[in-house]
Amino acid sequence: MTAGREVRRGKDAMTVEIGYALVSGGFLGGVAFGVVVAPLLVWSPSGSAKSVLVEAGCAVGGLVALAWVVRVLVRFDRERRLGD
Repeated sequence: MTAGREVRRGKDAMTVEIGYALVSGGFLGGVAFGVVVAPLLVWSPSGSAKSVLVEAGCAVGGLVALAWVVRVLVRFDRERRLGD
């Protein structure tokens, strides 16, 4: 009976960790996007410079979010394996 509870507890912990990784990764990606695109609020660049900043912001934000999600989940897996 306790083995079933331990398995369930492990699944719940993984679900929470995935949720945390996705939410925090999305937040950090949004912050990174905002940092790259922030000059648009200060200056009025031409159309091509504006599109370059937005595209660079999307790329940087996506990479930051992806890197954070991978980092969190790899760390969780490493800690889970060491705990067994």
